[in-house]
Amino acid sequence: MAGTNNTPHVDVLRSPLGRARGLGSARAGSGHWWAQRLTALALVPLTLWFIYAVIHLSGASHQTVIDWLSAPLTLGLMLALIVATFYHLQLGLQVVVEDYVHNELLKVASVLLIKALSVLLALVCIVSVLKIGL
Repeated sequence: MAGTNNTPHVDVLRSPLGRARGLGSARAGSGHWWAQRLTALALVPLTLWFIYAVIHLSGASHQTVIDWLSAPLTLGLMLALIVATFYHLQLGLQVVVEDYVHNELLKVASVLLIKALSVLLALVCIVSVLKIGL
């Protein structure tokens, strides 16, 4: 009856690190964690720049705003802000869904919907900015 024993086999000669290696999300989740931190770090100066620009341009004419957005540096910073914002949003919402949604089918569907909507909204913003700036 030795074959019917359902207890897991643990090799006592292996170190704890050797037994744990490859288990859990420590290796797979680190890239996601770093991406969240790097986008957050990029968003700090980009958001401060955008807030300063909005305050500076308040009351400006439509043509002044178009001229401002047409500058290559401004256009590049605006596109970077859009990409970083929607990528950071997608990463954060994905973590929330993975942590709090326990139905596997609903979890996968939610993550796919979040990614699709993030890409769609980012593309709409990018096209809008390019249409104004070019």
